[in-house]
Amino acid sequence: MSTVLLAGGSGLIGNRLSILLEKEGYDVIFLSRKIKSDKRFFLWDVSKGTIDSIAIEKADYVINLAGAGIVDKRWTDKRKKILIESRTQTTDLLKNSFERIKKPKAYLSASAIGFYGNRGDEWLTENSKPQPNDFLSECTMAWENAAKGVAKSKIRTVIFRIGIVLSINGGALPEMILPMKFGTRVSFGDGKAYYPWVHIDDVCNMFIWGLENEKANGIYNAVAPKPLMIKNLVKEIQKARGGFALPLPAPSFALKLIMGEMADMLLNSARVSAEKILAYGYEFKFSEIHLALKNILKEKI
Repeated sequence: MSTVLLAGGSGLIGNRLSILLEKEGYDVIFLSRKIKSDKRFFLWDVSKGTIDSIAIEKADYVINLAGAGIVDKRWTDKRKKILIESRTQTTDLLKNSFERIKKPKAYLSASAIGFYGNRGDEWLTENSKPQPNDFLSECTMAWENAAKGVAKSKIRTVIFRIGIVLSINGGALPEMILPMKFGTRVSFGDGKAYYPWVHIDDVCNMFIWGLENEKANGIYNAVAPKPLMIKNLVKEIQKARGGFALPLPAPSFALKLIMGEMADMLLNSARVSAEKILAYGYEFKFSEIHLALKNILKEKI
């Protein structure tokens, strides 16, 4: 039985991924910033550059989802620094620990479709360039460059650029549903921005696929095959929930006034392709939005 070491396991993806890994027969252990009585948890302190060596010794595979919440606070210069360093420093600590203690069979890292910036209706592949003068691009580039440093240590490294994760338990979907409870469905800007959505189980299954598939290497877009404009996505959500909801646009200027630069998270358009991961053999459980929402909304919110 193989052991998977999970960093950032308390988040939306990490919680679900740990459950699915255990269902597949893996032992899952976690890195934690706080001491816990649960023997599956091992202490690390990124600020001090320390990590429990036993966790590294036990790990056959390492999955790193760690990073400060991108939408938790307004993007001041100080916050931007935290967002970048929380991703690069955790990766560097793991890399140094692999070189010092033990190298895993594979290292899998989260990234994000924010890499591409605001690109309209351009189809974006893993070979597309990042967008200059865009913080999300800057942050994800630094994140990926740190992960590529692990690959230079001759460890098979897989990086997933994750799209808008749909889940009943958090992320964007409950926020989109909230106005519908009051009879409106809200889209952002002109409603034409492409949102590359993905069911949470497909994201988690991609990590398991990347872990088990020895040919998997490099960068993959972790998105469903058919991205939707935000106006169509919220329409599909309303249809899945049932009932009436009046379309209500949220103007770009208002979002920027309220959220500052962080409004880019809502307004950027990224029409991201899943062609590469399909070509490498990943089979989607939920490739169509109506099937994804039907599954997620079994427990209506």
